[in-house]
Amino acid sequence: MSNDTYSTQLESRAQFFKALGHPARLLIINLVKVKPRHTEELAAILNLKSATVSHHLSQLTAVGLLASQKDQYYQMYSLTGDMLGKKIEEVINMSQPGLETAVSQDAYRDKVIKNFFNRGRLTQIPAQQKKRQVIMEKLVEEFEPGQEYTEQEVNRILIEFHDDVATLRREFIAFKLMIRDHGIYQRAVHT
Repeated sequence: MSNDTYSTQLESRAQFFKALGHPARLLIINLVKVKPRHTEELAAILNLKSATVSHHLSQLTAVGLLASQKDQYYQMYSLTGDMLGKKIEEVINMSQPGLETAVSQDAYRDKVIKNFFNRGRLTQIPAQQKKRQVIMEKLVEEFEPGQEYTEQEVNRILIEFHDDVATLRREFIAFKLMIRDHGIYQRAVHT
């Protein structure tokens, strides 16, 4: 699916919630849920002008919550489908194939890595914990899961990225990305 399609879907979902975001519209939905009603009837019940009710009805119709049908002289409004029966999660859910191309779910990670690496070298160790964790998670990818490393082997790998290998090793342990037992390091297995 293209980015335009996702943008359109997101916009339509936002409009749905915007339509529900007015007290009069919520009352209209509840009244129409009981039985189909026309504009003048709703205006009398809600003590609003017909034009105001008509505006609210058009908002609810535009997002697919209401449908109108001509009945003699009146437009009768009723609920459509089972939109109200859906859970909020179903209405807002965008987990469809191709979403990852519409937005980068790792945009923050990518930005941190771009800001702190230059030509494959770590320019500095971030002071902020969240950024530091991103960097440590990136660096730990250099170590094979299940393989044991001596401290010297860890240092040899880390020196390629930054001179302060002691801090990097400590951060691996602090973030539980590596386990150290009697001087032997091993990449932690996360489930």
